[in-house]
Parts: sequence; C-alpha cells; structure tokens
Amino acid sequence: MIDKIFNFIKQHNMINKGDTVICGLSGGADSVCLLLVLYGLSRKTGLFSVKAIHVNHCIRGRESDRDENFCRELCNKINVPFKAVSCNVPEYAKKNSVSVEESARIMRYSVFAENSVGAKIATAHNADDNLETIILNLARGTALRGLSGIPPVRENIIRPLLAVSRAEIEKYLININQDFVTDSTNLSDDYTRNKIRHMIIPVLKEINSSVIETSVNSISAVRSENSLIESETEKALIQCRNGNSFCGLGDFHEVVRRRCISKILAENSLSYSHKRLADMDNILIKGGKINISDDMFFVSDRQTAELKKIPKTAENQTVSSALVMGENSIFPDRILTCEILLCDSLRKIDSVHKKLTFYLLDYDKIIGRAFLRSRKFGDKIKLQGRNFTSFVKKLINEKIPPEKRDTLHFIEDEKGTIFAESLGIAERVAPDGNTVKFLKISVKNK
Repeated sequence: MIDKIFNFIKQHNMINKGDTVICGLSGGADSVCLLLVLYGLSRKTGLFSVKAIHVNHCIRGRESDRDENFCRELCNKINVPFKAVSCNVPEYAKKNSVSVEESARIMRYSVFAENSVGAKIATAHNADDNLETIILNLARGTALRGLSGIPPVRENIIRPLLAVSRAEIEKYLININQDFVTDSTNLSDDYTRNKIRHMIIPVLKEINSSVIETSVNSISAVRSENSLIESETEKALIQCRNGNSFCGLGDFHEVVRRRCISKILAENSLSYSHKRLADMDNILIKGGKINISDDMFFVSDRQTAELKKIPKTAENQTVSSALVMGENSIFPDRILTCEILLCDSLRKIDSVHKKLTFYLLDYDKIIGRAFLRSRKFGDKIKLQGRNFTSFVKKLINEKIPPEKRDTLHFIEDEKGTIFAESLGIAERVAPDGNTVKFLKISVKNK
C-alpha cells in the first residue's frame, strides 16, 4: 500500500524537495494512516518535513476533545510538530443557514489555508471518498468535471490516499497495531454522504465486490479526458476571449464552448445549470440575447458574444400608451403611424401591401381599446397563418438582430397581443373576404 501511495504522489508531483507537508489529522483511520505514511516517507527519502494540524469542530462535546487529545499524543509519540485549532461549527451553521456538514468543511479548509502559507496541506481523502463524491455529484446533477471526482492536487492541497481504499487503510493500521478514533457522526445516516456510504456503496459491492478498486481506474480515465477538455478550453479562451466577450468561439466544439461560457459566469459569480449553458450556447451560435440575472445579459450577433449589463426597459419596464390614429411615439427615435383604410377589395390592398412595408389588420376585429406598448415579459401571440401560439421572446431570438429588439412596437386589445413589429399580426385580427375597414400600421425612424 505504501508503494501505491508513493507512486501516486510521484505521478501527480504532489511533493517536491524541501516542502513542508502539513497533515490534516482528525484522529480517524484515514488521517492516522496518512500521517504515518508521510512520516515514514519523509524519513526514508529526506525530501520533505511533516507537521500535523487538528481542527476541533466542537460538535460532539467530550468526544471532540477526546479526538484532539488522541492526535496530540500520537504526534508527540513520533515527534511530529502538532497544532490544534477549535471552531464553533454549530454556531457558524446557525448564523449562515448552512448544514453542519458544510459548515465543518468551510471552517476546516479556512483553518488549513490560514496555517499552510508556504507549505502543502495533505488531506486523507481515499478511493471510497472519491466514489462517494461522484455518486453525490451525479445525484445532484453534474457534467464530466463532477465525474472526475476529488482532484489529487488543488492549489497547495494534496490528497495522497486517493488511490487506496478504506479497507486497505484499516488493514494497514491493524498490521502495524495502530489504533485510531471513530467519529460517532460517521456511523449515522443523518448526513448525506453517510447515506451514500452506508446504504448505496454496500449495494454496489453486491454487484461488484471490487467496485472501489475498479473505480480508481475509471475515475483516472475520466480525469484524464477532463484534463484534455480543460486544455482545449484554455486554448479557446486565449484565442477568443477578451474580458467578458468572445470572438470566434463558435468555431470550437460544443463542449469547449460551454466550458468557456461557464468560466465567465463563474468569474462573475453567476450560477448556471446544464440548461442555462445550453441556452447560452444556442444564443452564441444563432445570435440573440438571454437574460442571466437582473440586468446581466448574454448577447450574440453570431460573430461575437458578450456578457454585459443592459437596462431591461423592453422586458421589465414596459412603456405603453393608448393607440391613436396618426402618429404614435413611445420610443425617442421611432414613430408608429395608424391609418384607417376603407376598401371593398382585399385584393387591391394586398397589391399595395406587397410593394410597401406596412401591416394591415381588420379594424372591426379589435376588441375594446387598443394600446401601443413595448415588449413585456411573457408576451405570446398566435400569428396569422399559424394554428399555435408562440412566445414572442423565442420568435425575436430567432428573427430579430439584438440591436433592434429593445425598440419593437406591440399593440394589444382587451384579449391580448394583436401586433408584433417585424413578426406580424395575430390570426384573430387578420383581414379576410368580409373585411371593409382596415387598420394600416407603419413604423419608421424619426
């Protein structure tokens, strides 16, 4: 087992000559094994020195103090420098409205960061932990990155035990007659990870008794493939990215495009899901605009795409006024003109319509008062010639350039939208052979 750990350390270049490695020591089997193996390797190779740090989470009262004392005595026994830090996890969890489990993780890594400047922190995550993490990620929803498991190296944190199972660790400690402490919370199913550990993993072992060992190779393969994608993503970012904008990203594979998009979202503290990334990728390729959060939008004209702030006047601050005959103006630089035309020949009007850019409605089919307005959230229209209702936002994203979308005119009566500029008129107000009074609508710039 020790050779397996040493080879894993070398494979991932975890420790270099002259390093100080601080072992996160809880007193459990995994961390005790980690400390003893690192201590043995440091004495054998002379390449690095070992220290230990214990985080007392103050969750289990006397049991927490017992664990701290055990760790102190073990380090004194083998002459390894030791430090204990206490954290009030229950208080933090209550104050920040997060679970005790998550609070413990946050505070533990905060202590590690504060006490490992210029050194490496070694944590005792093993192959069992890695498989549990992947199952948890899969249950919550994840992409390839989540299936890559716990990274062997992240910044100054190293995890030398990821290649060995919990069973191997416990067997090693039995062989050297080394005791350890057991955290009572690890025996409970109250915590999410423990449910996986005590309920799901045993079922997987019934299917394949070597599931932990085989998962090591599977995770390694996924991690390698994920590394390739990350490398290609970095190339795309270097080539296409300028701040929060991209140029030419559409030339890359879909997986790389979405990785690039997720990166700028993460850097701007914007959450995302698989669907959100798919929607943004579609906008990047086809052009359009999608709201990400508040006034933050992702806008694309097919060549360039940008994450930027745009006042949402068109969608959330609807401008409206009663529709009148003659000129109507709800935007500073545009005019919508309405005119009544009387004609007993629809064919004659159609011939004019083909030559000029205006719209014709059956005036008598308008119900109640008509209003002119800008876009509003949730707009729908059943366009002339269609037997289904469409969301205006979808139609606009497909047909209208981004720069024109915020100044589109809409007309609605008491039953809903009857006119959408550049999209058409509603089926229920379309002229037919019985129409004698037409509403002519035209739009122009001032």
